Amino acid sequence: MNEAILEKTLGRPEVPGVYTRLASVYDLWAGLAEGRARRLALERAALQDGEAVLEVAVGTGLLFAQTLRANPRGRNVGVDLTPAMLARARRRAARVAPGGSWELAVGDAYALDFPDASFDVVFNNYMFDLLPEADFPAVVGELVRVLRPGGRLVLVNMTHGKGPIARAAGALFELEPSLFGGCRAVRLSPVLEAAGLKDLTRDVVSQLGVASEVLRAVRPALETAR
Repeated sequence: MNEAILEKTLGRPEVPGVYTRLASVYDLWAGLAEGRARRLALERAALQDGEAVLEVAVGTGLLFAQTLRANPRGRNVGVDLTPAMLARARRRAARVAPGGSWELAVGDAYALDFPDASFDVVFNNYMFDLLPEADFPAVVGELVRVLRPGGRLVLVNMTHGKGPIARAAGALFELEPSLFGGCRAVRLSPVLEAAGLKDLTRDVVSQLGVASEVLRAVRPALETAR
């Protein structure tokens, strides 16, 4: 099976425009093709109420709402590059936790506006699959930077699947990346290993013929100089 990562991605300036157009229909697609992976991501994170949790690329707040329910006494922060997606996330969060402790703001995964070692858990869903492969190490490094030693990083991405739907999706992506919001199949576990993360687990779940990888890894509590 060919697991090469396609490289015809959206440019960073294109992303907000594409996701502004997708914001009104994103939840439908996510429910059909991504719900199982998000639920597994929350399970793998094993949140303890009272932790500091960051979600990068929060989108319309589908996982963020689940985090608010699981971590009502903690600090819950989400960032996204697209204001239209954030507007939906804010409405969803306000319904779930009207008086809760949560923050949502515009933010860029390439340069997170948080101090080092700020969070116990960092989530990131369906973002690396729209980034250039050459950028993976730097962005993983930024996610790890804001993670406390011993903290958990949980990532979800489209990955290589089997069958005609997976092959058709790959062909459509090559034709026009924006049809899938710029997303294509990737595999992030080698990048996490190279970043020095430990206790890596990788699960692959499929929904509507779309395969997603759910990765969980831990920032070592005691890091040696490299």
